[in-house]
Amino acid sequence: MKHNLYCISKADSETLVEDFVVKCKAFGARLHIHNIFNNAIAKAQKISAQKAQESYSDAFMPFLKNTASSLCIALHPQAKMLDSHQFAKLIANHQEVNFFIAGAYGFEEKFLHSMQNLSLTPLTLSHKIAKLVLCEQIYRALSIMANHPYHK
Repeated sequence: MKHNLYCISKADSETLVEDFVVKCKAFGARLHIHNIFNNAIAKAQKISAQKAQESYSDAFMPFLKNTASSLCIALHPQAKMLDSHQFAKLIANHQEVNFFIAGAYGFEEKFLHSMQNLSLTPLTLSHKIAKLVLCEQIYRALSIMANHPYHK
């Protein structure tokens, strides 16, 4: 099982996130964090919110995989929220799950419509916090699927 987290953010040290990357290996799962921030995104964010959203979509497009064995999920504050057991059930039957976290200006509507949308919380979170919460929930979901006591 492979989980990819694609995030519009600059790379930085994320010790707590890396702890969950290591822990997921115990369940035979790979968790990869992909921080994406390029010149096109930097320029677009200075122009307008719409241009920024378009640049995020362009940056994410190469990583969209809509197949029977893969699942793409955009994290969006206004989307549906799931509890940990529902989240585990959602990702359980996919060999690859790709998560997307937009930049400061959010997603384009057409990008959101191309995949499933989930909310971690209706609050706006920093990228560091959103990544940490998502990584912990991925690990929790893996523990639920393996009937490991961590999730209790």
